[in-house]
Amino acid sequence: MSNKEIVVKAMKEFFVDRDHNAIEKYWQENYIQHNPGMIDGHPGLRDILKNSIDSGFKWEPGIFVESGDLVIAHSEVHGWGPNPLIVVDIFRFEDGKIAEHWDVVQEEVPASKTASGNSMTSFNRKGSDK
Repeated sequence: MSNKEIVVKAMKEFFVDRDHNAIEKYWQENYIQHNPGMIDGHPGLRDILKNSIDSGFKWEPGIFVESGDLVIAHSEVHGWGPNPLIVVDIFRFEDGKIAEHWDVVQEEVPASKTASGNSMTSFNRKGSDK
């Protein structure tokens, strides 16, 4: 399984299925966390899972890109604030598990209010019929 496939599976099991076993399965126990509001390792992940259960939390996957030991995920999150958030996560792998994580979080701006008129979650590829 590729690192990208592992991230997709890990995020689904963690955020959608809310499966506590995903933590041990996909993240190294002492993984390094660069989000300033989260602690390193499994305890930080357990906190996220505990705090996202009752908040109307919903994770919507978007674009995933893999390059070597890095995977970048672009997704939309509901329930962590009054408005949807756009999240870009960067995961570094070591020995088949997530060893390090960075993220950038931005409140979603509706397409009607963007300078381009494009949504923050649409994916348009030149020559594509989608």
